[in-house]
Amino acid sequence: MYLDALSFLEDERDAWRPYEALDALSDEQLERPVEGANGWSGRDLMGHMVAWLEVSVAAAKELAVGETSATLARVQTEWAARGDELNEEWRAAWAASPLSDVRERFRTVPGELRGYLTVVPESRWVKHRTHLESFIRETFEHYDGHRADLDAVLRSARS
Repeated sequence: MYLDALSFLEDERDAWRPYEALDALSDEQLERPVEGANGWSGRDLMGHMVAWLEVSVAAAKELAVGETSATLARVQTEWAARGDELNEEWRAAWAASPLSDVRERFRTVPGELRGYLTVVPESRWVKHRTHLESFIRETFEHYDGHRADLDAVLRSARS
């Protein structure tokens, strides 16, 4: 567990860095489904990662002004009820967005999360076990969980 916000933010920034390689791929490379990534394209992976980061951004905004996050409670309940159906719904929404919008959100949302977390009192996230676990799950654990997908997409782009 983390004892201070700065340590979390620095480690999160480092953990996200490998994903930034997706933004260097051409539009064609991003649109190509990759068997080694469960059939997802780079675009799908970008959207999936950012969709979950946007949940954390919404939670951070709520925690900046209050003790609780309705977003965290709602999404946890929705995930428990719908699981991967929720991921597929978000994938379809991202697939319908212009790639330029996907790229823009991919470039900005991770920094937006870091920015909001700097104004959330540490007592509401770093020192709050449940909230911290949520931020860890949607950043470090999620990044680790999709690292093989990222590697497959990047390998596919090189071939």
